[in-house]
Amino acid sequence: MNKDTNFSSDKTICCGKKLLTLSKPMVMGILNCTDDSFFDGGKYTNEKAIIERAENILKDGGDIIDIGAVSSRPGAVLLPIEEEKNKLKPIISLLRKHLPDAILSVDTCWAEVAKTVIGEGANIINDISGGNFDKTMFETVAQLQVSYVLMHTRGLPTDMQKNTVYDNIVQELIMYFSEKLDTLYRLGVKDVIIDPGFGFAKTLEQNYTLMKNLKDFSTFFKEPLLVGISRKSMIYNLLETDANNALNGTTVLNTYALMNGAKFIRVHDVKEAVETIKIVQTINK
Repeated sequence: MNKDTNFSSDKTICCGKKLLTLSKPMVMGILNCTDDSFFDGGKYTNEKAIIERAENILKDGGDIIDIGAVSSRPGAVLLPIEEEKNKLKPIISLLRKHLPDAILSVDTCWAEVAKTVIGEGANIINDISGGNFDKTMFETVAQLQVSYVLMHTRGLPTDMQKNTVYDNIVQELIMYFSEKLDTLYRLGVKDVIIDPGFGFAKTLEQNYTLMKNLKDFSTFFKEPLLVGISRKSMIYNLLETDANNALNGTTVLNTYALMNGAKFIRVHDVKEAVETIKIVQTINK
């Protein structure tokens, strides 16, 4: 295991020719180029809408644009590799042309797709499966020498909510990340971001147990921690509302996450997240 309780705010993440210095937390703005995402599905499926959304993420203060071409919500069916690749390739090419300096993260769990999008100019691979869906993903990330978001889940989105039995969810996730990181290090991967995977193979109660113990991850591992809870069901089911009315709950949880070590927050609402970071930083000073 790799324990480092002295995480440095000077930790850097390589993104192509840029280095992200984590002296302040980063905002990852979500760009879902899908018809069926749980919150904004269908909004960003043509070139004009895609470019406008990406520009707005940056204008509102976002640091990274996180692009996905397939929904991974509970019950969703993943796209075939070729179909996902054919959807993502022109999107990354389009964004790289219009926003040459933007940092682009791509959601994919397939090594072949990763190769394609990095070839088109993407900087980060965000893998919901933690290398479980494609056994060549870790080797591919090592060969590409790109930053990698290592997330925890169990099973496919179609059945992940049937895989929620844990003896001790916090300990099991720490063991999961320790083993995965050991493999990545041995392959030569240098820049890893860990994501507990809120909402993925976890009950509502388990999500809040993870949130309560978030500091265990930010102190145990030297890798920066990403939290993605934006407008998720763990918020709106608890509050008996829906995703459209879950911004306030999102801000509350992002505040808690930032105060307990999160270095990246992945959000739909970028301006509000940037403001949250500014307030938390001011408190921490």
